[in-house]
Amino acid sequence: MASVTERSWEPADHLATPDDARAYLNAALETGETRLIAAALGDIARSEGMSKIAAASGLGRESLYKSLSTEGNPAFSTVLKVLNAFDLRLHAIPVGTATAP
Repeated sequence: MASVTERSWEPADHLATPDDARAYLNAALETGETRLIAAALGDIARSEGMSKIAAASGLGRESLYKSLSTEGNPAFSTVLKVLNAFDLRLHAIPVGTATAP
């Protein structure tokens, strides 16, 4: 019988384009789960390079790793700084609208 090899799955390895990252973040936002949203931001930051995002956002790399995880609870100002580092911003759209303008 063949043995089974387990591998951990790293979402950051699959976010090859800015469109991938936006779709991933939008899916997390749709859930309304704050831990999932923070983790998705962390996955995107790792895909782009946490040091690069830390420098662009003016935040510490280690603190970003911690706050952008499923155990993290980033301040709203942190979320906005990270989104800005991704060249993204938040938009309010009515519930039930498929996509932002």
